[in-house]
Amino acid sequence: MNHISVTLPDGSSRQVPSGSTPGDVAAAISPRLAKAALAAVVDGRLVDLTFPLRQDASVRIVTPESPEALRLYRHSTAHLLAAAVTNLFPGAQCGIGPATEEGFFYDFVVERPFVPEDLDAIEKKMKELASQDLPYERQMWPREDAIRFFGARGEPLKVQLIEEKTAGQPEVSCYTIKDRDTFVDFCVGPHVPSTGRLKAFKLLNASNAYWKGDARNQPMQRISGTAFVSEKELQTHLHRIEEAKKRDHRKLGRELGLFMFHAWAPGAAFWFSKGTTLYNTLANYMREVLFPAGYVEVKSPLIYNKALWERSGHWKHYRQHMFLIESEGETMSLKPMNCPGHFLMYASEVRSYRDLPLRFHEQTPLHRNESSGVLSGLTRVRQFSQDDAHCFVREDQIGEEVERLIRLVQRVYGDFGLPFTAKLSTRPADFLGEVATWDRAETQLKAALDRAGLAYALNEGDGAFYGPKIDCDVTDALGRKWQCATIQLDYEQPQNFDLKYTGADNAEHRPIVIHRAIVGSFERFIAILIEHYAGAFPLWLAPVQVTVLPIADRHLEYAQSVRERLAASGLRAEVDDRQEKIGYKIREAQLQKVPYMLVTGDREASEGTISVRSRTAGDQGARSVDDFVGQALAEIAAKREPEAGLAAAS
Repeated sequence: MNHISVTLPDGSSRQVPSGSTPGDVAAAISPRLAKAALAAVVDGRLVDLTFPLRQDASVRIVTPESPEALRLYRHSTAHLLAAAVTNLFPGAQCGIGPATEEGFFYDFVVERPFVPEDLDAIEKKMKELASQDLPYERQMWPREDAIRFFGARGEPLKVQLIEEKTAGQPEVSCYTIKDRDTFVDFCVGPHVPSTGRLKAFKLLNASNAYWKGDARNQPMQRISGTAFVSEKELQTHLHRIEEAKKRDHRKLGRELGLFMFHAWAPGAAFWFSKGTTLYNTLANYMREVLFPAGYVEVKSPLIYNKALWERSGHWKHYRQHMFLIESEGETMSLKPMNCPGHFLMYASEVRSYRDLPLRFHEQTPLHRNESSGVLSGLTRVRQFSQDDAHCFVREDQIGEEVERLIRLVQRVYGDFGLPFTAKLSTRPADFLGEVATWDRAETQLKAALDRAGLAYALNEGDGAFYGPKIDCDVTDALGRKWQCATIQLDYEQPQNFDLKYTGADNAEHRPIVIHRAIVGSFERFIAILIEHYAGAFPLWLAPVQVTVLPIADRHLEYAQSVRERLAASGLRAEVDDRQEKIGYKIREAQLQKVPYMLVTGDREASEGTISVRSRTAGDQGARSVDDFVGQALAEIAAKREPEAGLAAAS
């Protein structure tokens, strides 16, 4: 019998018969490992425990503690869901069922939409199938047999997938749960060994969907759920989901009077007064950060002739996401991004090496023709603005400029109390330009990250085709990650737009463009902030920072004078002049999450004081208006949370 050599993660090797499986390897190592084994990584590829080993290979057994385990659980649970649905709804057609960052989903064609009672029954059936510990088995079928099989079962979508994804292949991969009658799916896998491994899962909701996400295609019903390795992790996640519902920016946006949407303007927010104040506060904050850092603010047109987009390449690759306009026989488009306009502005003058770095910042509205099915509150819109900037630099300036950008990112996220992580994406397979240029650029990005003291993950091969990039993910109060900042090097567009500068040698040179955003879309970042703070913004961000509460009508005049003094100091203050009891006014201010409430009654009016109440710390006692203003302004300048501000100072 032929033997092959298996190399294990600790560097040791074992001789096993050719045709052995990772499951056999695990059993040879220890019964405990064999019991825990879920799958294996063979020469860097994730495979089932039944994968036959035909040649020397490195093998790592995947257990519940492995980084691959969670996605494996979720993908397998998606199949378990489909098995339950097809068992309970025999006429259902299966679409696709991938694992996701939050769980899994599976799309079905059914006669009627799923209702909550259906989800209860489906989840019950899933648990029944799990308790039976049924095996997942990979079977390789002749391609034509698979097409005939799924066609005869009334599964045209599976037939379409097989035809599209396996052209030219003699065999296709299919997975059964127990047998073909219980469940079978066209899938490349891998999966856990059996349904008994799946114990911690929960169906969350059903929603409308379309085949391949296109509204012109077959309508479908999507069931979404989540799965974890342990029940404890599942319960923690479900608690987080409940908390997220309370913090949902769409819900809080209505309750706090920040914004609204209307069917006649899909994907575009209507900002009320408070929301506009919040929006402008964020926009002006970015200006305050960027102007001292050497940026200049510009404004470019909202509408361009298609010739611009043909030059930039967007007409060929992005046109379906652009709003097109016909004017006097010319095809125009609302701009989906600022960069081509900035290139025209750069090229409008002769530039010298002394002019660089040149940093353009712009906040004008952008429009992208997103599908109506993906629009979601402020997080996915058609109209938005960004803290957008393009830095034109010499190649020898890349490292220093990127380090400056990283330090800006650190400052901004620090001011919002948002921890973040970074990843560096390097040269992809379909890159443009020279390898040596890419190597120099990546070396400079790594050095800039190191000098800034920022830990980062290496994302090999995931750079844009025109240059490497750094992406930053912020983590909110619920532990959710949001991709926000991006720093992208671009060697391609300066070539497309023939951008130049005159060097110290009097020769013409090509600048490099750094595309960068820190908060990204203001709309999306505001959604993140609303949910991060649960609508209770720190004082510097709060649309209404102070509400003055007169106890009775006779105190109204003094309350108005207090508000005027606050406003003159730059504080955003209102007076609640309604004829309501003071307890009611305080509760209303608390519900509106106003950081400070100033109560004015007979004593305060006669002594020229105010009674301060903090949103978080309650009654703070009486003090002079000037004392309150001074401490409030100090809190705003320090960007401190309210709990650490006046409450601590009193």
